[in-house]
Amino acid sequence: MRNFSGKTLSWTVADGTIELILDRPPCNEIGSATLAELEQFVDALVSASEDHAHALIVSSARTEGFCAGADLRELFERSQAMAARERLAGVREFLERIHRVMNAIDAAPLTTIAAVHGVIFGGGFELALTCDLIVADKMARFAFPELRLGLIPGFGGIPRLKRDLGNAIVRDLLLTGRSINATKAQSVGLVSQLTAEGDVLRVARATAAQLNKFDSKTAAAAKRFIKPVPHDELRREIEIFCDLFTRPAVEAGLRKFVESTDALPYLP
Repeated sequence: MRNFSGKTLSWTVADGTIELILDRPPCNEIGSATLAELEQFVDALVSASEDHAHALIVSSARTEGFCAGADLRELFERSQAMAARERLAGVREFLERIHRVMNAIDAAPLTTIAAVHGVIFGGGFELALTCDLIVADKMARFAFPELRLGLIPGFGGIPRLKRDLGNAIVRDLLLTGRSINATKAQSVGLVSQLTAEGDVLRVARATAAQLNKFDSKTAAAAKRFIKPVPHDELRREIEIFCDLFTRPAVEAGLRKFVESTDALPYLP
């Protein structure tokens, strides 16, 4: 697996650890450009275990946070330029592509670590949930604000959150759209390590170095056993999202977001 530097992200490989770094202003919104480069990444990830890599760290170079979610402006602008049938087909294709990316990271034979800070909302939260461990800066905040748009999370967040956490916190996050801070996230079992502000990448790297002490095949076998990918529920999530996307409430929610004059319109 060779190092790569793209328009929205980059990755490096050193000492058995792959570091995937998101870097698209303002806050790593996932649109067509980011998706295309994530697809390049997961294609390259297939050979990573053959290169003796044992860990993957996913982090952000943006001071605003880890990732604010899907690129809603791009979604709105594209949907306005298409007929209803074409719009729905385009959304389904995007979801199926992003699910392939998320599933590949989720099932990777490496131990994966999300090193998060600041905003971890929507699709960014869903990306973090694909990882085996979440290491969080104490200033991190997690949220699923999709109901404000008349939607549900569409990048695999619901099945993965259900897999990893109890019903109370799952329903609270999904149905209220409220954010939780890193301390709360650790208390409910979402975050495995809490760090001082600005220290999250150092701690994630130290954790990756610790993982290098163990046999990678044993770790991969343990991961397959304790962390199955919920494929059936993930496919159902795509269907529900597509059903909801055709409703007028979605267009109204997207328009309100795009026309907002707030500096950070994705905040709850």
